[in-house]
Amino acid sequence: MSLPAELSRQLDTMVEERGLPSRSQLIAELIRDELAEHGAALRPEDMLAGTITLVYRGDMGRVRHQLAQTQGEYLKEVISSQHVFLEDDQSLEVLLVQGPARRLSELCDALRKVRGVQQLRLFTTTALLPPLHEQDQTWPHPGSKAA
Repeated sequence: MSLPAELSRQLDTMVEERGLPSRSQLIAELIRDELAEHGAALRPEDMLAGTITLVYRGDMGRVRHQLAQTQGEYLKEVISSQHVFLEDDQSLEVLLVQGPARRLSELCDALRKVRGVQQLRLFTTTALLPPLHEQDQTWPHPGSKAA
């Protein structure tokens, strides 16, 4: 593969800064990321796992409530969330997600619409979490009372 001199220099700098053994390792990582993103766009029903990282201002009305409500509308996709308070009434939240690429994209769009969200990034991979529950189990469990 040939690259323009400046791009090659920037790539070598990145390899060095990350402490990687070779350009090849960095290039493979970049290609995997792009292929996952490209595949999600071409095959919206493919299952993906990943994270959604949000930064938002907590002083913007009911932003936390709206984010929680939106996540509740995507219960099948949102596996867990981690929240920390940042300086200046900002918050960082990371959601562990899994589902069809289309649904994850819809979730991101819904979260972006919440006033106060400043940054949002979805990172996906084609490697999936193992099933959390067996499909053949019945709910409620025998002996429990149904609501």
